[in-house]
Amino acid sequence: MFRRGKVGELELINELLRMENIEKTFGKVAALSDVSVTVNNEEIVGLVGDNGAGKSTLIKILSGLLRADSGKIYFKGKNVEITSSRQAMHMGIETIYQETSLVDQLTVARNIFLGREPTKMGFLKKLDTDYMRAESGRLLARIGLHKVNPDSLPPTLSGGEKQSIAIARGMYFRASLLVLDEPTNHLGIEESDRVLEFVKEAKKEGTSSIFITHNISHVYQIADRFVVLRNGKKVGEARKDETTIDEISNLITGREIS
Repeated sequence: MFRRGKVGELELINELLRMENIEKTFGKVAALSDVSVTVNNEEIVGLVGDNGAGKSTLIKILSGLLRADSGKIYFKGKNVEITSSRQAMHMGIETIYQETSLVDQLTVARNIFLGREPTKMGFLKKLDTDYMRAESGRLLARIGLHKVNPDSLPPTLSGGEKQSIAIARGMYFRASLLVLDEPTNHLGIEESDRVLEFVKEAKKEGTSSIFITHNISHVYQIADRFVVLRNGKKVGEARKDETTIDEISNLITGREIS
């Protein structure tokens, strides 16, 4: 059974993230209206809703790409203001988008260390490309991408390989929270399954995830809890063992089951 109303009505223990009463408007359009969402440690939350529901806006606020008009964000128990994607990353929030998780002009190794490049000490600091290449090779082998060369460019990779590398990057740097925006969109069955397995593996290693999607069948396989947005408002949330795919679908579209 879905719970309606604010997250404050539902007591959650072991909290990692709380976005409280988030509001965002664009002109006269209310993209988000009094939305509250929590994520616990070692939890996968499926954030679902139709196009225009407000999912991407909420995630952009969490990732530092947008500023909320009002509301608060608590991360690891502290009230924080996230003003940039770099700040979010250094806090331990790693955001992975469906098609822009890697930079096409940079090698796989450079992408893995993007924003956290190691340098060699000396008169002039230089990037330690040997270290990045060696560590990337070990990481690729660990995630089953033995055939991917650390010097490869992203356009030579499949969609599933790109997403797997982006998720593994978050795991390598021990992100506390992975935010995945439609990560299986445009992927085939086998590659989608690979991405879902990596999200589950990240949970085993202590990383929580917010899995944003309109494909309920994908997220239902791995999510512990679901939050449903519709027209910029949170219209319900439920744990997986309390609901079904049909109930989630009906709530997304407004055809609620009485």
